[in-house]
Amino acid sequence: MERLLNVTTVVAIILLLMVLFSMRRAHIRVEYSVGWLATAAGLIVLSRLPVVMQYAAVHVGLGSDPPLALFLTAAAVFLIMFFRYSVIVSHLRDDNIALAQRLAILEFHIGHLRNGVAERHES
Repeated sequence: MERLLNVTTVVAIILLLMVLFSMRRAHIRVEYSVGWLATAAGLIVLSRLPVVMQYAAVHVGLGSDPPLALFLTAAAVFLIMFFRYSVIVSHLRDDNIALAQRLAILEFHIGHLRNGVAERHES
């Protein structure tokens, strides 16, 4: 059990460092990195405090298996985060479609204005 918690701690620290480096290089926006930072910090805390995981395991009904409770908690958090980012991507896609439609309308109007100007110059 201790080895599994140590591996979890290392993975969480790697996640934390990856997010921090990505923020520094502007590969990820700050508002999106907060969830990942909180998740990594939570995993570090939970993997280093087996008493908390023991308490959670007993109250969730997993008996005395803290690593299972840790991974169940981590999986639930990641699922929620992935859902949140799916919603964000869906909104961005809808906004992109609306923007492309508005651009097409503007190009259409500019084309008509250019044709009108060209016809005036020919007359």
